[in-house]
Amino acid sequence: MFGVVIPAKNEEKSILAVLTTVLRLPISYIILVLNGCTDRTFELARLIPDPRIHILYFSEPLGIDVPRAVGALYARHLGVEGALFLDGDMSGDIYQSLVQLLASIESGVDVALTNCYPYIPHRQKLANLVLRFRSKLNRELDLFKSLGLATPTHGPHALSKHALETLPIEAIAIPPLTLYWAKKLSFSIKVVTSIPHEALHSPRKHRRHARLIAETIIGDCLMGIALSQNIPLTRSVGKHNLLGYHSERRFDILRLWEESLKYQSLFYERHVIVPSK
Repeated sequence: MFGVVIPAKNEEKSILAVLTTVLRLPISYIILVLNGCTDRTFELARLIPDPRIHILYFSEPLGIDVPRAVGALYARHLGVEGALFLDGDMSGDIYQSLVQLLASIESGVDVALTNCYPYIPHRQKLANLVLRFRSKLNRELDLFKSLGLATPTHGPHALSKHALETLPIEAIAIPPLTLYWAKKLSFSIKVVTSIPHEALHSPRKHRRHARLIAETIIGDCLMGIALSQNIPLTRSVGKHNLLGYHSERRFDILRLWEESLKYQSLFYERHVIVPSK
């Protein structure tokens, strides 16, 4: 019994294509985390009459990566044997790679990753800088030989039931920290498939957004490196404090969601939409 977690924020152009792909998988649950949507993503998702689709509807934006952690908590609540994660804008032909990720979890891998750089393309300066810090973190964790540049930050990935139950939930909300904790806890971590970045069909972002995403990822990697070196957490390099979108992460809502799942409180009831069986 596996689940798929799909965070989505204003993905009306891609959500039906993503769901069409996911519905072909051998899964029991599709957990669609709607994160402050102001377009037709919700209405389009509701058009699909499949009882496997559970919609977690948050009218308030949760911030980057927090919806992934929200979905992970719900998957854990449902008792899945493992969870696959992909974003609501990954509308490319990636079905076979998703099958490989699920199969790897079923075979005993705890953290299954995608290599989104199977070859060296021409990269812009900002992308090269991000990849340099991803490489630095993986080297610091002694994972570079096996993972290369792969990270839960980028591309579809999957977590085993053991990982879902053991990882600190904040580590799922800050993806590079998933690698730190997975290594610390001696999890099986493998790259099991390759999808060139452009094959994901994620839309191009505007320049300011790309810069803030880059700052977020670099800052996240710096936090992972600090944990590995057992020094105070930092997101700084020299005089630069790399916050990006980090300050918009709603850890307060994440903690409230975690608590509400235990008791299925009013907060839980307000946010879960499950089709009638």
